[in-house]
Amino acid sequence: MKNRVKKEIDFSVYTETYLGKVGELTLKGSNIKTFEKQLVNNLRTALETADAKVKVLTGRLYVHCTKESCGAVEFALDHLLGITGWAKVQNVEKNMDAITESVKVEGLKAKAAGAKTFKIDARREDKAFPLNSYEICIQAAGVLFDDGTMDVDVKHPDCVINVEVRDKAYVYCAQKKTGRGLPVGVSGKGLLLLSGGIDSPVAGYRMMRRGMRVECVYFHSYPYTSEEAQKKVQDLAKSIAMYGMETHLNVVPFTEVQMKIKQKAPEEYSTLMLRLCMMKVANMIGKHIGSDAIITGESLGQVASQTSQNLAVTESFAELPLYRPLIGLDKEEIVDTALEIGTYATSILPYEDCCVLFSPKHPVLRADVEESRKIYESMEIDDLVAKAFEERQIIRYSIRDEIASMQASV
Repeated sequence: MKNRVKKEIDFSVYTETYLGKVGELTLKGSNIKTFEKQLVNNLRTALETADAKVKVLTGRLYVHCTKESCGAVEFALDHLLGITGWAKVQNVEKNMDAITESVKVEGLKAKAAGAKTFKIDARREDKAFPLNSYEICIQAAGVLFDDGTMDVDVKHPDCVINVEVRDKAYVYCAQKKTGRGLPVGVSGKGLLLLSGGIDSPVAGYRMMRRGMRVECVYFHSYPYTSEEAQKKVQDLAKSIAMYGMETHLNVVPFTEVQMKIKQKAPEEYSTLMLRLCMMKVANMIGKHIGSDAIITGESLGQVASQTSQNLAVTESFAELPLYRPLIGLDKEEIVDTALEIGTYATSILPYEDCCVLFSPKHPVLRADVEESRKIYESMEIDDLVAKAFEERQIIRYSIRDEIASMQASV
């Protein structure tokens, strides 16, 4: 058997360098390689159409790219789950002359942006480097302090200039925080019940942060829900797909189901019966796509259908594990995350989904599982539910396609 020679990539042809900080992955012990491989594969897939090379080494994610690909790289890193943050860095030789020159450049940029004080944070990964971290800090700080560029403040600096001595020296100041968590793809697949509200996109995002791939299902009751309402949900699915690498949005026509509920179910049970029909379709789609769980944006006590008793009724119809990542959060906490991931402005557009339509004035608050099951069976609605499943439309969104489109428009 011939020995395979690993082909080394010549990273010198790429003029721009980005450094991502790997967070939770470092706690994975002997399994860390699996998580690192998924992280790298995710970023490589996102940047498939960009001129960039990706690798991970000793707790850092390296991206080397051409100047023309910087926009694509930064968009991908902004949405990459599995890192705590990233920075565009200066990539220089491992000697103090090169390091101090780079520190001066970063300091002048920070001063131009309004910084008056600074701190050097050095990390010496290469123990063969002649100076230790403290000595690097002292020498690097001198180049800015001695010439009066900025004052040193080690407790509350306006900017922190980082120096990392690894295979080369990496110098940077401005860092962007990201969603942290685990790389998407290490925790199976979930099916998200996606409405046009604030909660469900946040629920999907939170499960993506735990490494889960997320597909979506939306229930559309045309003409009672408008085309604008569907477009709103499509935009939300696209937004969360940027964090989850990709998603398929299953658009399920639910008008006939909803009309029969209105005809057959007691008025106070109509919203709960609608939730049960949705769960039935979710079971079908989940099994069809090989989902490990169903995900909802329910939060305990937020609306009438989300009392403890009503949640128990909904869960009794789930044939897959039911995940409710927002169950203990209040609205303000959920809104904060929606603002962070960019879905809030879309979610508050005034287009109502099918859950709002035909809502009873006095919905049941403490439904019984057995009683609810009898009401459901009395509607004889399973054929319409199955028909809705068969007639669904599927729309795909991916960060790779979005980045390709961005590059094509430049």
